[in-house]
Amino acid sequence: MTNDYETLTLDTAGEHVLVATLNRPEARNALNTRMGRDLAALFEEIGLDPGRWRTIVLTGAGEQAFCAGGDLKERRGMTDGAWQSQHLVFERMVRAILDCPVPVIAAVNGAAFGGGCEIASACDFIYAAETARFALPEVTLGIMPGGGGTQTLPRAIGERRAKELILTGRPFSAQEAEAWGLVNACFPAAELLPAARATAATIAANAPISARQAKAAIHRGLQMSLADGLAFEIEAYNRMVPTEDRREGVLAFNEKRRPRFAGR
Repeated sequence: MTNDYETLTLDTAGEHVLVATLNRPEARNALNTRMGRDLAALFEEIGLDPGRWRTIVLTGAGEQAFCAGGDLKERRGMTDGAWQSQHLVFERMVRAILDCPVPVIAAVNGAAFGGGCEIASACDFIYAAETARFALPEVTLGIMPGGGGTQTLPRAIGERRAKELILTGRPFSAQEAEAWGLVNACFPAAELLPAARATAATIAANAPISARQAKAAIHRGLQMSLADGLAFEIEAYNRMVPTEDRREGVLAFNEKRRPRFAGR
């Protein structure tokens, strides 16, 4: 995998965990066109070849912001056509994160406003620093959430709460986000990334095909009827039956040792 991204830094945390950091701290990691292209390229690359990585941690550089939202300095003076062209990049970026077969943990280290909140919400779950803040303030700027916010937020916290937050545009704390179900857990800032890496390592130690199929069954099943979701679950389940990992898991249990999953 290339590390040639202008706005991202990539590090490993163990053999199968990738830590991707939004790296524009001078702009509070604001989302510009280049970052949108970089994120889309990264997650599309992983989606095409998910074999090496078993978990991804997505965080922001510095202590102030995970991602402060769209870069309004870049957008100043944009024509309508240029704005819409840029937004196509952001739409592709969000879909690439949502469609990533590998589990993705957002480690929200600071402000996650606008597009930053939408990027975090597109991940499988969120850990947040106790000082992090969230907001979808687009209506205060004459637009509306367009990076999935009107879809991912109500799915996480319910329709009525999501309407209140999106229609007022008001910020909310990490503690509120945890109480409402958007954030899984809050940590002191210094403990956030270690906690995210530890959970990522736990996931990565499990059978990777199983994790990918379970993720798909949950995500897609929630968009189906119960009967269709159950049918999809069985299709996902049956993909594990002929794998080496399924045989290794049962063998390791009976031999009272840790399994050595190969992703096959």
